[in-house]
Amino acid sequence: MGNAQTTGERTAARHNAEPRVVRPRRGIRPLALLATLAVGGLLATMALVPAAPAPSVFAAGADTVRPAVAGQTVEVAEGVAAPQVSQESYTAATGAQTLVAGGTNLDWAKLVLVEGDWPVTEENVTFMMRWMRQENGADNWWNRNNPLNNGQGSGGGSGLGSYVTLVEAAYYAAENLKSGRYPAVDAALVDGTSADATAQAIWASPWASSHYGYGTHWSSRPYDVIEAPASAWGR
Repeated sequence: MGNAQTTGERTAARHNAEPRVVRPRRGIRPLALLATLAVGGLLATMALVPAAPAPSVFAAGADTVRPAVAGQTVEVAEGVAAPQVSQESYTAATGAQTLVAGGTNLDWAKLVLVEGDWPVTEENVTFMMRWMRQENGADNWWNRNNPLNNGQGSGGGSGLGSYVTLVEAAYYAAENLKSGRYPAVDAALVDGTSADATAQAIWASPWASSHYGYGTHWSSRPYDVIEAPASAWGR
């Protein structure tokens, strides 16, 4: 402080001059002590405050965001937009070859829907499975390779004809239903939301002369999934 000397300087002075008493001026020591305490408290407070994150620097019109910290750069290509999550609904689409490989009555029902370009919904499949069961027994659903006893293209006008394979049978079944002779059935399959509504449409149609008893000869019990011989599929 002021003209105060260090211990080493005072020691050297004792050998070269008469000793003198150096007294601090009154009032200085308390003020210095308070200033020291204040500065120390300020430094301690600053030490407890976390450092603020380095701000990013963004130039208008630029495609680069550069944080203030050196060596960190985020490049954003021009024209890149945030991806959007698609939540579109859709009906199942099944490949014909996959169905043929499956080989069951369930696969054949779906194959008819695919051939007719109708939605493969649960209701449409349920209708087809119930209809096939009414035309042929479940254990022999591939009888004459004509599960629906369809006369179109089978060589049997009354529905007693046969097809070379079940694949051919699916094609002609769809073709007949879309021929214009069964518009209500076609419309119900396009809608695809009610197996019962489609059943009522087939009852009222000329497909079967019995009209399935208008429902009295129609079963809604759960269907069984049964595989046909590979030869029936032409495999």
